[in-house]
Amino acid sequence: MRAATYDIVTIGGGLAGSALARAMADQGAQVLVLERETQFRDRVRGENVAPWGVAEARRLGLDATLQKANVNQARWVIGLGPDRDLVSSTPQGLPSLTFHHPTMQEALIADAAQSGAHIRRGVNVKFVTPGAPAAVAFDSGGATETVAARLVVGADGRSSNVRKWGKFAERRDPDRLTIAGVLLEGGEGYRSDAAYFMVNPMIGQGSFVAPQSDGRFRAYVAHRTHADLRLHGRDSLPRFVEGCIQCGVPPNFFTGADAVGPLASFSGADSWIDHPYAAGVTLIGDAAACSDPSWGQGLSLTLRDVRVLRDALLADSDWDRAGHAYAREHDRYYHSVHTSEDWLTTLFYDRGELADARRAKALPRIMEDPTRVPDHLFSGPELPIDDAVRRRFFGEE
Repeated sequence: MRAATYDIVTIGGGLAGSALARAMADQGAQVLVLERETQFRDRVRGENVAPWGVAEARRLGLDATLQKANVNQARWVIGLGPDRDLVSSTPQGLPSLTFHHPTMQEALIADAAQSGAHIRRGVNVKFVTPGAPAAVAFDSGGATETVAARLVVGADGRSSNVRKWGKFAERRDPDRLTIAGVLLEGGEGYRSDAAYFMVNPMIGQGSFVAPQSDGRFRAYVAHRTHADLRLHGRDSLPRFVEGCIQCGVPPNFFTGADAVGPLASFSGADSWIDHPYAAGVTLIGDAAACSDPSWGQGLSLTLRDVRVLRDALLADSDWDRAGHAYAREHDRYYHSVHTSEDWLTTLFYDRGELADARRAKALPRIMEDPTRVPDHLFSGPELPIDDAVRRRFFGEE
């Protein structure tokens, strides 16, 4: 029997896969989404979209989907210097958005189906064969099926199998930071319109608090990687809260708060693919570049990937050429984000005499002029990222 043929098959139906499926189905493409989970479940992950990522969501026409997912607008950033109004201080003129990740995933995959994408859930993808067309084999209900596609899109996250099947060479940073997170309900005193970002360089530790709707917030602790501070499970919650408070998070945030999701730790090391397209297979989201979640850029990068790939495919009927165009552009903006994150980690989290001397030079200048800090986290990768920016940040001029 001849395999069914699609324009696009996405491996993964989360934010990356479903957003692309919706965008391309809206343009008449035949899209198949293969998703392993029959219902999305809560895991420790990023749920904050920076203003530059919110701008990408708007360019993808996701405003209605965001409303369905009951997003929370965080206009203010508290903790990184003076309180900051993102709407008046970013080129996009937009707030950050926070949301419950499974709720957003369900809203997106439903919208993809509404746009005409074919959705298969509860399937296990066995392998991808690159080519023209590429092929995907998957198990569903005990039977193996094979489909063909002009383009297979790996949207299967940080542990992507499509990286392996597409013969992409993974690059990875050394382990520097570990991040732990948990979803909490209750608490007192925090503002729902603000994201809290507290870093304590003296102990090499930082905390991020992102309020959601319905009286919930996601809290994180990032610290230098060492074996005795890996936080897992409910028994680690008191130590986790203590870590947040050590970074400057007000203790009353946790008064009466209870965990309503798992507490887990994972490595913050970036892993990425140079030029994430080859032979009919491309990667988007964390499969293309998993950035250090300590700096909250993953969802914004994902939305940029989806928008850039969509635009490339719509602009050129030769999808091999379009895939290469997307990959070149991806490398450019990921390099910008990756570099700025590396500088931030170096200044705020490195330990030792050299690190202390670096901070003694840089931090007083930053306190006098906060614009010395590269603003890529909020304003996006189009900002300059050259040696002059680096020298100004580290107080070398």
